[in-house]
Amino acid sequence: MKVWKKAAIGAVVVLVAGGIVIYSVKQANKDVVTVQTAKVGQEHLTTIVTASGQITPKTYSNLLAQGYGQITDILAKEGEQVKRGDILLRIDSIQPAADAQAGAAGIDSAAAALQSAQAACVSAESDVKTQQANLENNRISWERGESLYKDGLIPKQDYDTRKTLYDGSVAAVASAQAKIPQCHAQVEQARHLMEQYKAQQIHTTDVLNKTTYRAPIDGIVSYIGARKGENMVPGIQNSSGSYLMTISDMSVVTSEVMVDETDIINIRNGQVATITIDALPGQTFTGKVTEVGNQAVLRSSGLASTQSTTGSQEAKDFKVVVTLDNPPTGLRPGLSSTAKIVTAEKDSVLAIPIQALAVRSRKQLEDAAKQAAAKQGGSTSSVALAAAKPAEPNSTDAKKDDIQGVFVIRNGKAIFVAVQTGISGITDIEITNGLQKGDEIVTGSYKALRTLRPDTPVKIDNTAPVQSTETT
Repeated sequence: MKVWKKAAIGAVVVLVAGGIVIYSVKQANKDVVTVQTAKVGQEHLTTIVTASGQITPKTYSNLLAQGYGQITDILAKEGEQVKRGDILLRIDSIQPAADAQAGAAGIDSAAAALQSAQAACVSAESDVKTQQANLENNRISWERGESLYKDGLIPKQDYDTRKTLYDGSVAAVASAQAKIPQCHAQVEQARHLMEQYKAQQIHTTDVLNKTTYRAPIDGIVSYIGARKGENMVPGIQNSSGSYLMTISDMSVVTSEVMVDETDIINIRNGQVATITIDALPGQTFTGKVTEVGNQAVLRSSGLASTQSTTGSQEAKDFKVVVTLDNPPTGLRPGLSSTAKIVTAEKDSVLAIPIQALAVRSRKQLEDAAKQAAAKQGGSTSSVALAAAKPAEPNSTDAKKDDIQGVFVIRNGKAIFVAVQTGISGITDIEITNGLQKGDEIVTGSYKALRTLRPDTPVKIDNTAPVQSTETT
């Protein structure tokens, strides 16, 4: 046989053998999925709730108009430090001052009338005593004249005169006594009139005092909403009065943030928080939760859910107040802030990357278990469901219940293991049941985790992805 023929036959044999090998390799790797893995280890986990809001003083006061009038003077300036009782603003006080002056004059007049009535009572009581003395004197004279008349010592005319004087004194005493209740009534009338004038004076004085606005608390004038010469009106019914200014006590500063309704259940008073302020980039401040709202607030309108007249399924928030431990100087109310509240913290707990968690239906897992048992010629399943919660007894289809778990590498296959989880960190989550330290689990890729089936053969590739080096 010629050499070239031998070479041709050898080449054909090599090609056929290579094709067989390639085919065998492809067949062997047809169902193999390439995955990335990681070992289950112990981590320090911290659960954080992040919420945005604004800087607010713990104590502040909004000054609103308390009466009608024109602003005549504004004595405070924005940013100025004021003390409680300092005069901030004045309004026109001509009419209130005149009313107060008229009220004071009315009180003086009523007091004079009361004194006059009391003096009249004293005079009436003196007159009664005088008339009683006269009555007694005339009685004695009449009784003596009666004795003398019987003895014939005086004429009847003299006796009649004495009798007339006595009867007149009796009538005079009765008249004087009748004047005393009348006089006392006049005293009471004058006293009540004076009380009436005093009550009116309290009202007019209050109106006059309200023409001068004073600082209700110590703090800074954080905002002035009125101008000299403007007319202001008080609030009526559901309408608030003219807004004048705000006094803020910045000695205790808080960050009022709105927490999503899904996170509010984990917020408690006393939890530590880290606050950042947009106006102070690169700086962080510590604080503690001091108030947790109990009323949901509609995110679109800012109204409490109970104020809404129509049913709404929109997202809701809850107000949470975080008090800063050492607020910096120069903070202003209304600055945007973000609070990161630590709601849970654990050390040395089993943890896995959050993306390693997968969800499979109970039916998928049971089908995979049956297939694995059929291949092995027995009834033993390689799908671990020990940590899964049982199906709800009233469920319409228990086969559709979703089970949370991870894929564990065992004998070159990805075995689905149901797990129970605890707190979540930023990238990791606690495993409370189902895994042990050192277990190798599938962490990627996202496509592989989404489509991976239990008991699937896998190929581990933990090499770092190639970074693109393209330049323009």
